[in-house]
Amino acid sequence: MDAPPAPQRRWLRFRHAGKTGFGVLHGNTVHEWHGDMFGECSPTGSIFTVAEIELLTPTQPTKVIALWNNFKALGEKLQLAVPAEPLYLVKTPNSYLAPGLAIRPPISGGKVVFEGELGIVIGKTATAVSEADALDHVFGYTCANDVTVADILNRDASFAQWVRAKGFDTFCPMGPVVATGLDPATLTVTTLLDGQVRQNYPVSDMRFSVAQLVSLISMDMTLYPGDVILCGTSIGVGSMKPGSHVEVDIAGIGRLSNPYGSAPT
Repeated sequence: MDAPPAPQRRWLRFRHAGKTGFGVLHGNTVHEWHGDMFGECSPTGSIFTVAEIELLTPTQPTKVIALWNNFKALGEKLQLAVPAEPLYLVKTPNSYLAPGLAIRPPISGGKVVFEGELGIVIGKTATAVSEADALDHVFGYTCANDVTVADILNRDASFAQWVRAKGFDTFCPMGPVVATGLDPATLTVTTLLDGQVRQNYPVSDMRFSVAQLVSLISMDMTLYPGDVILCGTSIGVGSMKPGSHVEVDIAGIGRLSNPYGSAPT
């Protein structure tokens, strides 16, 4: 018998009065819970307005996996061969960024681009899980921006610099929430640069489904609760300049918003 669908909730992590907590977003208020977001938890009875809290990354991943060439439309546009298995890299923890905070230009310079993406949030430890069981290990979904220094990637002909290009400080904004109870195949990712739509693509165009990604990646490495798999991006990726504002919007999840600021002095 199939398990009942997860209730539709929008979970977030926050800081209030110097303490870190988590809860469920209801309109403009956050209902605090305690326990384990991915396990046993219950409401505390405390309610805050969004204006009272500081949003944090929605989870604390041990790793973020980012897919390459996972959308048919972009792969066809770039004339890339259809991959036989998921092609992915790892984004490092220093790159994780909360909603609203500034993405910092790299000190070394370069063309920095946004990539609006759907993030799969793992809810139960997954090691070599089957495709049939994979969705039982998914907690929910979030918005993400897989920021990249495009001109670093192939600068050295002997080595594609994926991790460096995508691993700079602040290069992985995520949030604002983790939404549960959604069917990812019905979702659409919209990315706006300074209020103008630059990306608008259906998640159903993925080469590898959510279940396939979780199963196949778990054959390589154990996925832990809170880990995130970025599903890859599609047509419309573009460059940012200091002062730009990037938003990744997915109906049912929310809108991730981050400015692109100046390099640290």
